[in-house]
Amino acid sequence: MALERKKGSCAAEIVVIGSLNMDIVTRVGRHPAPGETVKGLGTGFSPGGKGANQAAAAAMAGGAVAMIGTVGNDAFREPLLASLAQRGVETGSVLQKEAVSGMASITVDAGGENIIVLTGGANDLLTPADVEQALSGIPGAKYVLLQNEIPRETNAAAIRRGHAAGAKVFYNTAPAMKLEPEYYPYIDTVIANETEAEWITGFPVSNLEEAEQAADWWIGQGARAALVTLGVQGALYKERGGVRIDSPAFRVNPVDTTAAGDTFIGVYAAALAEGHDVRQSLRIASAAAALAVTKPGAQASMPDKAEIAQFLQRFGHSAE
Repeated sequence: MALERKKGSCAAEIVVIGSLNMDIVTRVGRHPAPGETVKGLGTGFSPGGKGANQAAAAAMAGGAVAMIGTVGNDAFREPLLASLAQRGVETGSVLQKEAVSGMASITVDAGGENIIVLTGGANDLLTPADVEQALSGIPGAKYVLLQNEIPRETNAAAIRRGHAAGAKVFYNTAPAMKLEPEYYPYIDTVIANETEAEWITGFPVSNLEEAEQAADWWIGQGARAALVTLGVQGALYKERGGVRIDSPAFRVNPVDTTAAGDTFIGVYAAALAEGHDVRQSLRIASAAAALAVTKPGAQASMPDKAEIAQFLQRFGHSAE
């Protein structure tokens, strides 16, 4: 069943198809070794999921965003939907399934690094037919954002359907999964971090030059462009035809890196939708990710458009 579905078509320019999870976050001094117990320093509940996070980040940055996904029939349903709605995301295409909502058990150490165990729950029940029906109600979408926390066959259908509708399809490879080669020609931009890029392409990826080799692999598979993020080393963008852009990262003291990648992707799409070019959009996305890691939580850590602009001004850069 659909939740709070509105009549008529949705005017969103950015459609995110993916997961909604409740993040159960425990802070620790250090991560335990196998078989070891360590004392937790506190536990909190934070709405997350890669799909929902990217949708929230894009909306916070000023994008017109709709979410396609699923929640369960449990107590997490309402806070998951409310968190998106509060950040300006259209949730009329989020479906309820007879299952528990997706959950992620996360531990965050003193350095801000995290370990995550994911339970798909209702996310695993999103079908190609669900996506087809939902996308038919969003005819003006310019960007479709995908990740790997929904079923493989649903992602595949969304890639084809988004491309056929004339939208630019952004495929985020997290969690790392090898996509069938026949789908790459329908993808505008593959987005991966260094670990995912190395595992999927088979090339070592520890710096920008090695990242370009991985990007060239995806382009060779048929994708129009590839974007590889490398944490403090920044990001590399490469597109078919040879255009390469290196985007440096901002240096900050991290508190929690849980949603940094999702923030980057969502804000990147929002900046492009607003009319910024790729280089400007990467810079804006890098600023947003830097801000996000200075706060705990997933969606709760994401900056809005004004905060991003102020951050860029402090660093001597502009979004213009």
